[in-house]
Amino acid sequence: MKILHCADIHLDSKMENKLSPDQARERRKEILEGFHNMISYAEKNDIQTVLIAGDLFDRRHIRKTVKDEVKQEFISHPDIEFYYLRGNHDITDFLDDLDEVPKNLHLFSADRWTSYQCPDNIVITGRELDAKSSSDLLSEMVLDPSKVNIVMLHGQDSEYQSRDNAYTIELPKLRGRYIDYLALGHIHSYRWEELDDRGVYCYPGCPEGRGFDECGKKGFVVLDIDSTGIRSHEFVSLAKRQLHEIKVGVEPDDDLNAIVKKVKAVLEKASPDDLIRIDLFGRKNMDLEIDCDWIRMHTDQGFYFYDVKDDTRVRINYENFAHDWSLKGTFVRTVQGLDMDEERKAQIIELGIRAIMEGSLQE
Repeated sequence: MKILHCADIHLDSKMENKLSPDQARERRKEILEGFHNMISYAEKNDIQTVLIAGDLFDRRHIRKTVKDEVKQEFISHPDIEFYYLRGNHDITDFLDDLDEVPKNLHLFSADRWTSYQCPDNIVITGRELDAKSSSDLLSEMVLDPSKVNIVMLHGQDSEYQSRDNAYTIELPKLRGRYIDYLALGHIHSYRWEELDDRGVYCYPGCPEGRGFDECGKKGFVVLDIDSTGIRSHEFVSLAKRQLHEIKVGVEPDDDLNAIVKKVKAVLEKASPDDLIRIDLFGRKNMDLEIDCDWIRMHTDQGFYFYDVKDDTRVRINYENFAHDWSLKGTFVRTVQGLDMDEERKAQIIELGIRAIMEGSLQE
């Protein structure tokens, strides 16, 4: 049996706040199209089961047209069984708006563990949890060791900092529990790792990136599984666009033209369809004013979205100011004598020099 495992689609998301209103509307449409394309992929590739491990929607107030299109996908694919476990963002009234739950849409409860018997001796078990749920609930799950057990949960791996009021999944409590495949949602990057000697766990990530905390290739996972367990798995990407945050190092000897040359070099293979942010880092000369708008104007190759961010720090050569009795030199020596770390001193000196230079221009 083939199974498609997806999560964190976040339909009708507000999108990256730096996009224009037209781009934000277009990206919301593209994410919805991506959901349709994913179901079409399942249909064309004889995938009988789709696992949606939380956050199908992004927020409470979802446009009716979006909810209707999702409902129609379930209804128009009666040969595909959909297992939808709601996540911490799925607080919309989508299910309440359904006059009748389609027969091929299987849901889970927050009050108890729910299990579904599937072909090939496969059982799908899940429970909807939130940040207030007790971690002891994991111990209440009872699985038959003679079955091929798929467990669905939505939450944050306990090894990572929790976000968005999500349940924290303590993976050690799920080891040795006869799980063959732990289908997870919430983390927006693809992860496939061993759970124990018997099973694996997987975060498929989000099918389409929305912000620069969701860079790289995005998609879903397809499993080939039978009564003996997982035979194979594949990560599939149908994303319309990718997001890239590209770091470019700056040296103290670089001027703006040198920085532009470096940025152009890293953008040679970038796709114009993508969303790109250049992150400048390193040490710059104290007298260099990095103009991100100027750099962006001279390096933009017509990308869908393009931005330049300055995270550089000033390199301070205190010897150059040892005998400088100007206001600038006096200021630098004063800050040098303060009891604080060098990074903080550099930040203060950068701001102070900028203020002194602006003051001199106004006189």
